[in-house]
Amino acid sequence: MPLPYVLLSAAVSLDGYLDDTGPERLLLSSPADFDRVDEVRASVDAILVGAGTIRADNPRLLVNSAERRAARLAAGRPAYPLKVTVTATGDLDPGAHFWHTGGDKLVYTTDRGAEQAARLLGDTAAVVPLGTALDWRALLTHLGEVRGVERLMVEGGGLVHTQLLRQGLADELQLVLAPLFVGDPEAPRLFGPGAYQGGRLRLVETRRIEDVVLTRYQPTAPGTGADPVAADRHWLRTACELAAQCPPSETAFSVGAIVVGADGTELARGHSREGDDPVVHAEEAALAKLDPADPRLAGATVYSSLEPCARRASRPAPCAELILRAGVRRVVTAWREPDTFVTAADGTGVLRAGGALVVVLPELAALAEAPNRHLIKG
Repeated sequence: MPLPYVLLSAAVSLDGYLDDTGPERLLLSSPADFDRVDEVRASVDAILVGAGTIRADNPRLLVNSAERRAARLAAGRPAYPLKVTVTATGDLDPGAHFWHTGGDKLVYTTDRGAEQAARLLGDTAAVVPLGTALDWRALLTHLGEVRGVERLMVEGGGLVHTQLLRQGLADELQLVLAPLFVGDPEAPRLFGPGAYQGGRLRLVETRRIEDVVLTRYQPTAPGTGADPVAADRHWLRTACELAAQCPPSETAFSVGAIVVGADGTELARGHSREGDDPVVHAEEAALAKLDPADPRLAGATVYSSLEPCARRASRPAPCAELILRAGVRRVVTAWREPDTFVTAADGTGVLRAGGALVVVLPELAALAEAPNRHLIKG
């Protein structure tokens, strides 16, 4: 099962603070925005906050609307999303509202913290140790594979948001900007210093809600290694959807491909049988739109809904060879080529032999196969 879709949610002052240093929680959202947050909570499978947020804010993290809870129940879901927290030490307050309201609770911690968390909470929450250190990818994998979480809402704190963004694990940032200043250097900020992924985020939505502004962003920069980041899933999904634009064929696959620079800039895209060429392949069509000397190709990633071809009759060079010649050294694909037209096709092997890293996201294979179902045997 793929990692959950991770949605970061936060409200900040104009100067980037989550709160002030006063004894009471600084309310940054408006009443209408609190209702929007309630709607988002009702739409997800789980809500996560760090243990520090539980200690500082004592949140309940409920779906407050009775109508929304009823809609969840009618859809066969629990009235409340699973509530999740993460702690390295297991130092948790068993009297916090978090444990005594809503539905099921889950604690992720280290091997060292698991004993203390279990002792403090008893049967109030399930405790899952992740090893000697907290591992966000392992946490998200467990949430998806074991708990069936498809959408995860993260409501803080700043350290949690920072870590998820820096590791490329956040699919979306929902940020509310409040019309006030805090100005206290001791107050908590939303994001801390560190090495974030490069590139600009994609603006998905801007909305005025009373006197605050909601902005929604998605990351665009590809990953750099074998572990996929959230932007990889976005670009590959887009390539799979692009395959649906291919003119239908009984003798060739429908494939979509996108070339993306290291900073998240889309460099080119193409699809099978694009334009007036009945035999052009998706990767070939995309790369043909770029100057072979473009320096961005060396750090680019090619996203292809189908494994790039290793052999073909219609052109001198297969797509795997074209990718290597272009200098691209990272390819992300959803579906290994079946034996429909070429037996034992292995574009992945050609790419790897040429020094390219190939990342396969099988959770998107069904989307890549969709425009080709009439060609798949069995």
